[in-house]
Amino acid sequence: MKITKVEAVGENIAVVSSNEILIEDVQSALDLMATVHYEAGCDRIIINKSILSESFFDLKTRLAGEILQKFINYRVKVAIVGDFSVYASQSLKAFIYESNNGNDIFFLPTEQQAIEKLSTLK
Repeated sequence: MKITKVEAVGENIAVVSSNEILIEDVQSALDLMATVHYEAGCDRIIINKSILSESFFDLKTRLAGEILQKFINYRVKVAIVGDFSVYASQSLKAFIYESNNGNDIFFLPTEQQAIEKLSTLK
C-alpha cells in the first residue's frame, strides 16, 4: 500500500493506492483508516475501486453499507474512484447517486475530481 498526501485548498487528502485488494471486510476498512490517520494525518481519503473487494459492490452482502458507515462514524470523508458503469445493478446506481449527493462518501470517475470534491467540503 502506498499513501500519497495531496494538499488542495488548504486541506490534506490521502491518496491510497495498491496493486492488491485492501478492503475485504469492515475490519480491513478500519485498519486502512487507522493507517492513513497514523501515517498521513488525514481524515479525507481517496481510494481506487480496485482496492475494494468485488463483494463491496454487491449490495446484498451489506458490505458497502457497513464499511461506509464506519467512515461516517469516524468522520472520515472518502472518495472512491473508478468506472462504475460496469455494474448493472439499479440498486447500486441509486446508492452511488445518493452517496454523491451527501457530504461524506463519493463515487467519482477520476482522482482529480475526487481531490476537487474533498477539498471543498466543510
